[in-house]
Amino acid sequence: MKKILLVGKPNCGKSLLFNQLTGLRQKVANYPGVTVEIKSGRMAEYEIIDFPGTYSLNTLSIDEKVAVEQLTSRVKDEETELVVCVLDATRLERSLVFALQAQQLAIKENKQIVFVLNFIDEVKRFGHNIDLDGLSRELGAPVYALSARSLDGIAEFKDALLTAEYKNFPVQAPRAPLETTKQFVDFSRSLAKTYAMNKDVVLRNQNRVDTFLLNSFLGGFAFLAIMFVLFQSIFTWATPLMDGVETIIASFAGFVTQFTGEGVVTDFLNDAIFGGVGSFLVFVPQIMVLTFVIGLLEDSGYLARAALICHKPLSYFGLSGRSFIPYLSGHACAIPAIMAARTIESPRKRLITMLTIPLMSCSARLPVYALLVSVFIPSDQYFLGFFNMQGLTFFGLYMFGIVTALIISALLSHSKSTEQEQSEMPFIIELPSYRLPHWKPLYHRVINSGQQFIKRAAPVIFMVAVGIWVLGYFPLNASLEESWLGSIGHFIEPVFAPLGLDWRYGIAILMSFLAREVFVGALGTLYGMEGADENIAGLAQNIMNDGLPLGTGIGLLLFYVVALQCVATVATLKAETGNAKLSWGLYAAYGILAYILAFLANTFI
Repeated sequence: MKKILLVGKPNCGKSLLFNQLTGLRQKVANYPGVTVEIKSGRMAEYEIIDFPGTYSLNTLSIDEKVAVEQLTSRVKDEETELVVCVLDATRLERSLVFALQAQQLAIKENKQIVFVLNFIDEVKRFGHNIDLDGLSRELGAPVYALSARSLDGIAEFKDALLTAEYKNFPVQAPRAPLETTKQFVDFSRSLAKTYAMNKDVVLRNQNRVDTFLLNSFLGGFAFLAIMFVLFQSIFTWATPLMDGVETIIASFAGFVTQFTGEGVVTDFLNDAIFGGVGSFLVFVPQIMVLTFVIGLLEDSGYLARAALICHKPLSYFGLSGRSFIPYLSGHACAIPAIMAARTIESPRKRLITMLTIPLMSCSARLPVYALLVSVFIPSDQYFLGFFNMQGLTFFGLYMFGIVTALIISALLSHSKSTEQEQSEMPFIIELPSYRLPHWKPLYHRVINSGQQFIKRAAPVIFMVAVGIWVLGYFPLNASLEESWLGSIGHFIEPVFAPLGLDWRYGIAILMSFLAREVFVGALGTLYGMEGADENIAGLAQNIMNDGLPLGTGIGLLLFYVVALQCVATVATLKAETGNAKLSWGLYAAYGILAYILAFLANTFI
């Protein structure tokens, strides 16, 4: 199959163009390092390969190294027919350095290259026109103008690719000789001066906003306010959706079980399916709300500013401002967040970031948090009459994970030698233009987050729920405590008794070491089997009726904030660090720390 390689610097709109050409729903964001994997998609008879954003062929980060190595290899591939280099039309000079290097690589392998000026709608909005023919002559390759966001020029460009219009343009080098880095930079500057719009015009509006958001005093407050809204929204915005899902599950359960009558089948449906899996599905809207808010921050360009704001405070803990982006991504899922840490140039800071990312409260913890917070904090309780106390508690749990990560980061970085300190590279990050998020990829990302969470977690929760139900249902006519499951639970109960938890919670915690979210499904099955059929999806109410002490509940929350209960995360850490002992050692260390915190909370609260 013929291949087209799609390359460009970060924030040039390359991934959105990839989506428009292929129809795929790849994640699109507006900060450096978001795309850490190579994506591919079909467009007619072509396979389009989207490479991570790269500033130069002379790499600094692991992310760029992977991209450049793969690009060099794919350009040599006989099936590769074309290299498409995407340029940011509003920041032409910054885009051209890598573009010219990519062109030189393509010419070396006798491959065609075309240039795409993206964000042409913004250029027109500022009243500027770019001489495409003149720029094409200077570069020695075709130049197309389009906007992947507004779709201006997309149809024409796609048609040019499908008709192989670029073959009418012979493979040739730019007019200027390019051998040294200085020559690349000088030629890029010369082209931008001649063809690009006045960068002061582009920066004027951006600087006006940055004056506030990057202010040493006001910027910090703005950052805290934005983060606070993020965590408040997880609970307050999702509550109506969660209530709707709970109602649907309860209604559907009543509808289905009216046809099955009394017996084993009805018990299985009520306890294992609707009580176990159903209890977990109620919390999926929170994951989608979290994805939506983070997506807004990503696509708007604010995350790069947040990384800049966080650099100085994070440096006190041995981290970099670039650590902020993997940390924030870790609140959705630790696995891509660990991979996103590849963009951190310093090997030491990259390792520390990866080892502490599991302390970020990922979406798998959301069902556990939501369940226990709704048990202990009334939904109608507000702080100062405005801030929902459930949202504030959520904020506190997330902050506890972040603070714990920073303390551990400081301890890990304490042994840094003077030689390592001197070899650290300066913190450099590009501040992308502020842009309104594009609704289509954001919508797909939100929907996809819920779907992926269900696909990943539901099979595990289903198997655990069925296993627990079978063990708890037999022998027949025995009570739950006298069942096979009860025997196992009472055997392990001494381990969890110091935490104030009985055998049921011990079973749920043990099962959740496969994946944290299993805790809710397992507990839902156990309470369902104790005769909670009339309130199938209302697990929180069942726990309230059971009288779980406050200290025990807080200890359980702290346990789930810290414990690394995700085998997939451990596997990712092993793959990224190449050290199995370190990864499993971290798994054990966080588990022990979580147990100690839960014990202290149960003892003293």
